[in-house]
Amino acid sequence: MLKIFTLLADLVVYSWLGLEPGTHISESLHFFIEDTTKIFFLLATIIFAVAIVRSFFPPERTRKFLAGKNIYVAHLLSALLGVVTPFCSCSACPLFIGFVEAGIPLGVTFSFLIASPMVNEIALVMLFGLFGWKIAGIYLITGLMVAIIAGIVIGKLHMERYVADYVWEIRVGDAGVQEMDWSDRINYAKGYVKDIIAKIWLYVLAGIAAGALVHGYVPQDFLLRYAGPDNPFAVPFAVVLGVPLYSNAAGIIPIVHALMEKGLPLGTTLAFMMAVTSLSFPEMVILSQVLKKELIAAFVAIVTLTIIMVGYLFNFIM
Repeated sequence: MLKIFTLLADLVVYSWLGLEPGTHISESLHFFIEDTTKIFFLLATIIFAVAIVRSFFPPERTRKFLAGKNIYVAHLLSALLGVVTPFCSCSACPLFIGFVEAGIPLGVTFSFLIASPMVNEIALVMLFGLFGWKIAGIYLITGLMVAIIAGIVIGKLHMERYVADYVWEIRVGDAGVQEMDWSDRINYAKGYVKDIIAKIWLYVLAGIAAGALVHGYVPQDFLLRYAGPDNPFAVPFAVVLGVPLYSNAAGIIPIVHALMEKGLPLGTTLAFMMAVTSLSFPEMVILSQVLKKELIAAFVAIVTLTIIMVGYLFNFIM
């Protein structure tokens, strides 16, 4: 079914515009048209389905669901719920406070906070559209691994004293969970699709445009020289490069697509993507409102090291 988007790009670039295959401009334009149509179709379709699932897990129900579970089961469930539960930088503080107030351990909370921006429906939709289910599945598994391992390590360090003092004093209360019927869920899903597309469409187009330029104009040997399979430090280089960057999955995945087509190893590109989506500077700034600098530094260091390990692992396997 997804081949229809390739055929559409062929029609526009080679038939309507009359460009010759193999030129820089035709390759870039073909990449842009194919990826744009494919990604927006998949986003609208799958985000709607995920929104229906998400309607069953509002934050209050999520917190109640995690409270009191076995610690290792809680880490797994927390990371899985991060995939289908709302999270973005602007909601970091209230979600963190809500989890702590509910008595959920600090490490379990971090498993949720790591998984949610890294392994969300937008990332999985776009990975599926560009690479297929195999790569999307690998990213889902590795993202959950990073979230669970990092959360367990943070929990073992017992760093509760580095949470801002006022967080422990807040009592949000036991808010009721508003029940929805199916009509409410469908309306919620429609509205959620509109809201998400409205927020990310510019990131998607910018990311695809950047990826198209990389695909059509950047020489292959330029990228392979610094991050190719012959460089033993390619993975940490990719992670260090990604940490200070700010982008969501919608903006970074088309660039990752172009990088992989240029020959970058899977593990290196996954490590770069994870660093960008889970360790963005704006998120750290907002989390600094509820975490002291020692805990933020530990969080960044642990997640960075875990991502590097995943990158090397998949470069070795693949």
